[in-house]
Amino acid sequence: MRGLKKKRRIQVIALAAVALVLATGLIGYAMQDGINFFRAPSQVMAEPPAPTEVFRIGGLVEEGTLKRGQGEVISFNVTDGGASIPVTFTGILPDLFEENQGMVGTGSYVNGVFQATEILAKHDESYMPKEVIDALKDQGVYVEPGADS
Repeated sequence: MRGLKKKRRIQVIALAAVALVLATGLIGYAMQDGINFFRAPSQVMAEPPAPTEVFRIGGLVEEGTLKRGQGEVISFNVTDGGASIPVTFTGILPDLFEENQGMVGTGSYVNGVFQATEILAKHDESYMPKEVIDALKDQGVYVEPGADS
């Protein structure tokens, strides 16, 4: 009887370990497409990612670079003060998207151009994503809203 309890306990522990490994594997598989790393334009220029890698880029929309093409095609440059990356986007931009304002885009870097699938813009005059603020501060470009220049 004592041997039966010990065998049953080992079976339960083994089954729990298999379930834990399976659950961890399923979570990792489900999240593989949902994780997008953030990069500043300077980081993209220093170490260009593979064309198949999807990531987020952020910075300021460079003044004088916003061009609207045929239909819904838009091109502009995003900068962090240290580097500037050309961006193309097909779609409708957010209402608050404009030059010299913060933005974050999701997409891939192909042949020297960031091809965005999604563009996010600030939602008021003082908000900017934390990643963009950090990237701009690293380049010495960011000034706190309301601070006198």
